[in-house]
Amino acid sequence: MVPSPNFTGDKKVPLRSPLAEIEHRVIQANVGRFPAWIEGYHLTLLTIAWTVGLIVFGWLARRNHHWLWGSSLMLFLQWFTDSFDGALGRRRDTGIPRWGFFMDHFLDFIFMSAVFVGYAFLFTGPARDLLYLLMLVYGAMMVSSFLAYGATGQFKITYLGVGPTEIRLLLIVLNTALIAWGITWLAAALPGVLAAMVAGLCFIVHRTQKWIWSIDMDEKAVRMRASAEK
Repeated sequence: MVPSPNFTGDKKVPLRSPLAEIEHRVIQANVGRFPAWIEGYHLTLLTIAWTVGLIVFGWLARRNHHWLWGSSLMLFLQWFTDSFDGALGRRRDTGIPRWGFFMDHFLDFIFMSAVFVGYAFLFTGPARDLLYLLMLVYGAMMVSSFLAYGATGQFKITYLGVGPTEIRLLLIVLNTALIAWGITWLAAALPGVLAAMVAGLCFIVHRTQKWIWSIDMDEKAVRMRASAEK
């Protein structure tokens, strides 16, 4: 099957989050500094290494929470490669936007799943179960974004004023707090965090399905007018 030539997955809806403009300026100012032998797809595939690192550091942090500094490093490195891979591909005109869309976001999903797995190593009992439920809810948010793109042709990755960069920064702050104060407070906070994320997911899905419904109704009205004019 010949794919549609109108692929727009490499053109995200403009990011609307506190750090979006700063991030854009950093990327544009530095994307030309990469050596010629590094391509955007190399940066995309490095997420595999950062994912393995997250799991290893999470496992080691069971005995010593200072290993979470390594997890924070993985979060920073994944932000770096994930921020520059598409920009570098466009600058070099690599010509693989479909591959980039597929692999970039598939690996983003695997990476974020590994974040929750890494934290789950720190807990036992109900707290660990709640973390896996959080992983499910966060995964559902990502799936909602991909399905909305399939239905509308508009790819949006910021919701409720929060984007991937803010999430990574919050996770680095969380790691620092866990190192400083231990994990007991997080175990107590997990039910509230889960409730807030479920509420956020419901709001996002409700708003998105209303938007898609309105698109369907508009297209239906156009078809009905066209049929009436025949």
